Amino acid sequence: MQFMKSAILMGFRDSSTRISPGIMKTLLLLCAWVILCNALPFEQRGFWDFSMDDGFAMMKDEAAEDGSGFGTIPNASLPTGRTNIPGFDICPFGCQCHLRVVQCSDLGLISVPKNIPKDTTLLDLQNNKIMEIKKDDFKGLTSLYALVLVNNKISKVNEKAFEPLHKLQKLYISKNNLEEIPKSLPKSLVELRIHENNIKKIPKDVFNGLKNMNCIEMGGNPLQNGGIEAGAFDGLKLNYLRISEAKLSGIPKGLPSSLNELHLDHNKIQAIEMGDFSQYPSLYRLGLGYNTIRNVENGSLSSLPILRELHLDNNKLSKVPLGLPDLKFLQVIYLHSNNITQIGVNDFCPVGFGVKRAYYNGISLFNNPVPYWEVQPATFRCVTDRLAIQFGNYRK
Repeated sequence: MQFMKSAILMGFRDSSTRISPGIMKTLLLLCAWVILCNALPFEQRGFWDFSMDDGFAMMKDEAAEDGSGFGTIPNASLPTGRTNIPGFDICPFGCQCHLRVVQCSDLGLISVPKNIPKDTTLLDLQNNKIMEIKKDDFKGLTSLYALVLVNNKISKVNEKAFEPLHKLQKLYISKNNLEEIPKSLPKSLVELRIHENNIKKIPKDVFNGLKNMNCIEMGGNPLQNGGIEAGAFDGLKLNYLRISEAKLSGIPKGLPSSLNELHLDHNKIQAIEMGDFSQYPSLYRLGLGYNTIRNVENGSLSSLPILRELHLDNNKLSKVPLGLPDLKFLQVIYLHSNNITQIGVNDFCPVGFGVKRAYYNGISLFNNPVPYWEVQPATFRCVTDRLAIQFGNYRK
């Protein structure tokens, strides 16, 4: 091969020696063939051999410039096909990681995976078979903002499991087998969804110190009025509370006075009594549908001055609740699927003009045994449009 190189060079240097184009082409092809014959075959030594492209090399150069020590890449690969790189967290096997979001749902996991990247802000573990949350499952996840544990088989949560989660604001742990609300919830928590478990009791101090909490969804638990201990909600400034599909026989006492929305549908509440809502002046949406309410005591709704939406459908009312004309801002009321037999001309609207601040834009009265042809037109004088009245015929 060295002889060929010398011959070619001599041909250029010695002007007396002339090499024809055909011979030159043949010599060059022969050199290329010899070089290829002496080349070693490619041998993959590790997973990262497939990642050595221009983009990956650029990452190495940038890391070397800022002193991160990312210049060397280990050759040995792990059994799972992953390699630990200094300074980088590897996505747990089977999960998908992108922009600090780790999605590990629907994988049949029986425990929280290890080696979750420390900068994770959203961790999705729903639809698995996790049975227990252990002490160190979330160790080091100080940046976690939202944790989704919906639809697992969790029956036990270690008291210190959530201690590392200093920035956690949203905890979704619905559809599990919990019999109590987890203790030592993060002080930063804003939203808790824990519906469809087996919780029968809300102890006094379970929400202690949660000053940022504004939303609790805990429907679908076999909770009775006696299971709510006095002072259980003390210190909370909730905007939204839902205790639907439970076993409540009356309006719970001692709920946060800051409530804007309260949903108690699908329970066994039989009546609304004076004083039931006297502590909730900020309430503007109240859900009481699908109960067995027969009576709404006169004046029991007068303590809700800014109420805008009232759900009393699918109950056992025989008449329109008294006191509705006094609710100056009430705009939507659901009364369908009751036993209402008659409607008075002043059941919805106050007497005189200028008293009501907001007109109705929705009144549902269908599926009631009321002779709608006997209702006087003036009954709906404070309704924005005739289409806002849903009457229909009574069907058995």
